[in-house]
Amino acid sequence: MRNRYLDLLRLLAIVRVVVYHVTGWASLTLLFPAMSVMFALAGSLMATSLLRSGPPAVGRRLRRLLPSLWVVAAIFVPAMLLTGLPLTPGVLLWLFPVADPPANYWGALALSPIWYLRDYLWFVLASPIAIWLFRRFPVPTLLAPYCLLLAIEMGIYPNAPVVLREFGLYFGAWLLGFAHQSGMLRRMTNRVLVPTVLVLAALGGAWILANPGPRGYDLNDNPLGNALWSAAFILVALGRAPASAQWVDRNALFGRIVTVFNRRALTVYLWHMAFVVLLTPLVDVVGWSHQDPLGLAIRVALVFLLVGLVTALVGWVEDVAAGRPPELIPGGRRTSGRTVDADRSAGPPSAEGPQRREEEVPGQRDPISAR
Repeated sequence: MRNRYLDLLRLLAIVRVVVYHVTGWASLTLLFPAMSVMFALAGSLMATSLLRSGPPAVGRRLRRLLPSLWVVAAIFVPAMLLTGLPLTPGVLLWLFPVADPPANYWGALALSPIWYLRDYLWFVLASPIAIWLFRRFPVPTLLAPYCLLLAIEMGIYPNAPVVLREFGLYFGAWLLGFAHQSGMLRRMTNRVLVPTVLVLAALGGAWILANPGPRGYDLNDNPLGNALWSAAFILVALGRAPASAQWVDRNALFGRIVTVFNRRALTVYLWHMAFVVLLTPLVDVVGWSHQDPLGLAIRVALVFLLVGLVTALVGWVEDVAAGRPPELIPGGRRTSGRTVDADRSAGPPSAEGPQRREEEVPGQRDPISAR
C-alpha cells in the first residue's frame, strides 16, 4: 500500500515550486526546500526499485522519466528552431539530457526546469553503485556528497564540472532517501536525531545569513547553506514520517487532488514555467505589481489552470510510460468502492526548482536557472 504521507509531501513540494516561481518569495525556499525533498523522495523510490529488481530498475526508471520530456521537446524544439536556435548535434540532448540541452533566448527560461531531469538522470544512473556503497558503508556514503560540496565551496576543488556540483548539492538528499527506505532514519533515536538536526540547521542557517545572495536569503543562491538546511528538513520530514497517512483520503476531493498531482508531477513540473513566462506580461498590461497580493493570487490561479489544461491533454503520457492504462484525470477508476492506485513507484520527479537553483521569476530579476 502506498504511503500517502509521502504523496502529500510530493504535492506540497510541487505546489511550493509553482508558487515560488510566480511570486519569487525567497522565504518559501527556507520554509520548504522542495527540490531537496523531491530528490529525497525519488531516492527512496529508486532504492526500493533497485532492491526489488536490481540494475534493470534503472532502465524502467528512465522509461518513466523520458517520454514526458520528449512531448515537451516535440512542441518546443521546433518552435525554438524557427525562432533562432541553431540546428546542431547538441539538439539531441533533448532526447537524453545528460547535459543542458540548447535553447534560444525565450526557451532558456520557459524550459529551465530541465535541469531537474538532467540531475535526476545522473542520479538514477549512479544509483546501482551508490546503493552498493550505502549498504556497506552507510555513514561515509551519506557524507560524501556534502564533503564534495564543501570542497567546491571552500575553493579546494575550484572550477568543478556542473555535474559534480549538482552531485554535491542534491545527491546527499537522494542518499537520505536511501536511508529512509532502509529504515535507517526511522531507527535514529531522538537523542541522535534532534542534535543532528539542530547542528545542521544552525550551520546551514549561519552560512546563509553570512553569505546572502542576489535574492537575499534564498536557498537557491547558496549551495552549501541549501544542502545543510535541506538535510535538517529531510531528517525531520522523513525520519519521523508516519507509516501511513490514510486520513489524506478521508476527504474524497482532497485525496483525488493528491493522487492527480502525484501521477502528473512530471508534467506539472515541466510545463508550469512556460506559463509563468507567458503570464508575466500581465504585470505590465493589467498593472499588477509583484507585491500586489490579489494580482499574485490571480497569476498563481491562472498558472495552475493552464497547467491543468495541458496536463489533461498530455499528462496521460505518464500513465503509458509507467505501464498504466491512460487516464484523463488520475484516480477515477474504482474497484470494490476503493480507488485503485496502480502507481506503485510513482514519483517524478516530484519539487521546486533554474540552471543554478530555482527558476528566476520573469520580470523581477535577471534569469538564472529554475529551482
